[in-house]
Amino acid sequence: MFVVATAGHVDHGKSTLVRALTGMEPDRWAEERRRGMTIDLGFAWTTLPSGGTVAFVDVPGHERFVPNMLAGVGPVPAALIVVAADEGWMPQSAEHLAALDALGVAYGLLAVTRADLADPGPAMARARAEIAATSLGAVPAVAVSGLTGAGLPELRAALDRLAAGLPAPAVDDPVRLWVDRSFTVRGSGTVVTGTLGGGRLRVGDELEVARADEPVRVRGLHSLGQARPEVTAVARVAVNLRGTPRDRLGRGDALLTPGRFHRTDLVDVRLTGDPADLPATLTLHVGSAAVPVRVRPLGPDTVRLRLARPLPLLVGDRALLRDPGRHHVTGGVRVLDVAPPPLARRGAAAARAQVLAELDGRPDLAGELRRRRLVRAGTLIRMGVPVDAAPVAGDWLADPAHWQRLGEQVTEEVARYAKEHPLEPGMPVDALRQRLALPDRVLVEALVRPPLRIHAGRVGTASVDTLPEPVARAVQRVRAEYGDRPFRAPEADRLVDLGLGPREIGAAVRAGALLRLADNVVLLPDALDGAVRVLAGLPQPFTLSAARQALDTTRRVAVPLLELLDRRGATRRLPDDARIVVT
Repeated sequence: MFVVATAGHVDHGKSTLVRALTGMEPDRWAEERRRGMTIDLGFAWTTLPSGGTVAFVDVPGHERFVPNMLAGVGPVPAALIVVAADEGWMPQSAEHLAALDALGVAYGLLAVTRADLADPGPAMARARAEIAATSLGAVPAVAVSGLTGAGLPELRAALDRLAAGLPAPAVDDPVRLWVDRSFTVRGSGTVVTGTLGGGRLRVGDELEVARADEPVRVRGLHSLGQARPEVTAVARVAVNLRGTPRDRLGRGDALLTPGRFHRTDLVDVRLTGDPADLPATLTLHVGSAAVPVRVRPLGPDTVRLRLARPLPLLVGDRALLRDPGRHHVTGGVRVLDVAPPPLARRGAAAARAQVLAELDGRPDLAGELRRRRLVRAGTLIRMGVPVDAAPVAGDWLADPAHWQRLGEQVTEEVARYAKEHPLEPGMPVDALRQRLALPDRVLVEALVRPPLRIHAGRVGTASVDTLPEPVARAVQRVRAEYGDRPFRAPEADRLVDLGLGPREIGAAVRAGALLRLADNVVLLPDALDGAVRVLAGLPQPFTLSAARQALDTTRRVAVPLLELLDRRGATRRLPDDARIVVT
């Protein structure tokens, strides 16, 4: 199947032509049939000579219903432009063509209708000249009469050729189904319709509603009036949603593959057409959505748009801006960035304009990494940027040059910290993360390379346990003075004499050079093993007094020493306060 939207001035025979081609009535409302004028979107389909199927989205031609027309054209890849032979090129012909051009529609046909009422030549020549100056370029043209049927076989053949020339649908893309209708079917519940431009839908799929950011389940699928277990792009599709009230969805909403789209209310875009004298407020038309936006000019052809509500947009999306007050298509836009940085500092807008001048709206992984430096892979995927690079840590991607600079900064910052804090065994990981302005601790861990290492939440050299020289000398003096009395602890004043204040003791304990039993009670680190050997030689169980005498120490040392041995399971305290060595 391929899908084509009609376009053209009111009463030029778009619906009549669709009716003649398909045998179906595209005007759904009684009011449309009574007035003989299309008001809302209509849908019909037919089989082509090749056996393929074409589905039509028939749009209204009256200027009052241009928003409805844009909702139908937005998601459709090709257009059938209709001009009446007896009236020729008209104002809505021009506005509809401007809309197609703004949306970047590149595939189409021209049908000159009512060829039974006037010579189609002049109208065809004028229309082809107008169309050739747009994104559609030179298009095939067929003169037809919906009343007599003249030219219909030629038009069907031209539609076949148009279908054959369309690019292959992206059936593996995530789903973004812009909703153009929402209604209730008794016994089935809520049904929405739209043009599936990419991806595939299956019964049972879980999707997200863009506006409500909530999950929904596909209960059933219909395409071309038939129930189907699966529908692939490109296709007109009706989706029956399980347990979803009708008022949750309407025209302009979208059904999305979960986790694959970034909902944004701020985008930077490039303008096509004449960007001069833009009003401050316009309406953005994308897919089937129409959202008011505030416009902030940045560069000669780039602006920032603040949307009245978030939309699921991707880098490279095409949309158009329209001034509803003047009934005028202001121009097309191509989305350059769906997660732009704030413009808070003086000169930020001018600097941003320079960045945007280099972007063409095509997703570019290397460029995004260069601009963002560090970004999660999922963030880029939701922006529409394909990711084929390996993360540097977790799901974080990094610009290679920036990652190399960060690695150099790690070494510099750790060295600076060591100089400023000589008694600390390395720089705290979180302090290093903040100094480097990194968003995640795992990035710090990935940047630490030999000879640096992480130990006990700190980053230092591989010899992180090595003590600063003054502390090492003080510990050596303790070892020389107390080495033959391993269970004697220096008194507080003696520690000061040895050069061991609280900070020095803390550094020595962290490095494993001293063992802290209590405040100002320290022993050499091998004292624990020695104490267990001595105590094991006592008659079991033994008392605190017996232990103190055997260890040749004081109660000030013996009490915390035995408590530490209890906690480590080397000794066990009995109900009568005696202890035994646990073998």
